[in-house]
Amino acid sequence: MEIGIIVGILVFLLGIFIGLPLCWVFLASSLTMLGLLKSPLSFMASTYYFSFDNYILMAIAFFIFAGSLMSEAGIADKLVQFSHIIIGKVKGGMIAVVILASLFIGALTGASLTSVSALIPLLVGPLEKLGYDRSYTTAVICSSSFLGYLIPPSIPVLIYCLIAKQSVAAVLLSTVVPGLMLAGGYMILNYYVCDKYTHPAKETIKDLTKEEKVKTLWGALPALGCPVLVLVGIYGGICTPNEAGALAVIYTTVIGLWVYRKLGKKNIWISTKSALITLGMISVLIAFGTIFARVLIREGVAQLVAASIIGLFDNKFLILLIINLFLLVLGMFIDGIPILIIAVPLLLPLITNLDMNLVHLGAVVVVNIGIGVVTPPYAISIFVGSRLSGVSYDKLVKPMLLFLFIVALPVLFLTTYIPALSCWLPTLLLGSKVVGSW
Repeated sequence: MEIGIIVGILVFLLGIFIGLPLCWVFLASSLTMLGLLKSPLSFMASTYYFSFDNYILMAIAFFIFAGSLMSEAGIADKLVQFSHIIIGKVKGGMIAVVILASLFIGALTGASLTSVSALIPLLVGPLEKLGYDRSYTTAVICSSSFLGYLIPPSIPVLIYCLIAKQSVAAVLLSTVVPGLMLAGGYMILNYYVCDKYTHPAKETIKDLTKEEKVKTLWGALPALGCPVLVLVGIYGGICTPNEAGALAVIYTTVIGLWVYRKLGKKNIWISTKSALITLGMISVLIAFGTIFARVLIREGVAQLVAASIIGLFDNKFLILLIINLFLLVLGMFIDGIPILIIAVPLLLPLITNLDMNLVHLGAVVVVNIGIGVVTPPYAISIFVGSRLSGVSYDKLVKPMLLFLFIVALPVLFLTTYIPALSCWLPTLLLGSKVVGSW
């Protein structure tokens, strides 16, 4: 490997270590490598432009905007009430409600921080009065927050499809079974450990009458209509992911304005501003990250990584284990979207040699980066959860590690080594021509 590449990678690692914004780290590393290698810079402008010239970015924009509107429209309250009616009475039921609500909100927004931001102010205080330890409730919310990465629509899945040139519908479906396994596993684990994190309740939950339950369920139906609209639209062949995202924005606006009546001019402006800032950040990150990845590919780094790993490990089982460890370690220090931008171009030559299905790879990568979002030391959901709940970082880590080691990592390895968990559902609904052999 040439000295210019080595210095560029060191610049990248140093930028991450000192906490520079990742888009500028990508740019500085690329310029360093190209300068030392005395390579022309002309390709950077065209690469920057063509990284935006992709229809999937429009779908990302619409779903980000829809998610931002949902957080302002009072939908989270309705989903929590709906979840409580379903499972609120079992042992540790209100924590199970937290997990189920995270699953629903994730399905609506496709993002992890939305769940944390919506559910902590809504649930931590009231559940503390019901006897649940504040740190445990916050830890469960943070641990469940990445379920939104696995239930369609999913922003990380869209970005993976943009980079790997795969079917959006197929990869969206590939993460559904792992996502449901994670949610179910979390609920089972909570059933057995919740007693350690409870204390005498100051209040009790009021039993709802049959009429109140029906009213609550009826009130939650509009909130649940959005994912149904999106999924039926995409998988029924009625609309493209872009059009489904636009419909989600319109539907959420109508529900927020005239059904729940929580949206107003101020809320819509806040949602629009938040969505534009998020989209701008993601777009610049993708553009500069694409330049960085292209430099590495042009200089043969991706091929060198593939050849080195295959040279060291001739067993597919071990190579997939190394890929998982690589992604998990990246996830401890870098957020999910940069990992996709860095890792996927590097992994594609290796996966081609392994003859691994790229829809299956999408599921493995997205589950990995979801777990990375909640894995210390750099776990953005823990930092946000700690700030919103007032619980210190160290008090959240211990209960979160329970969910990580007992549920999340086993599901990850099952997803990695059993392709049917990720490929069966898209093959069933879309056919083997779309998904390919697995």
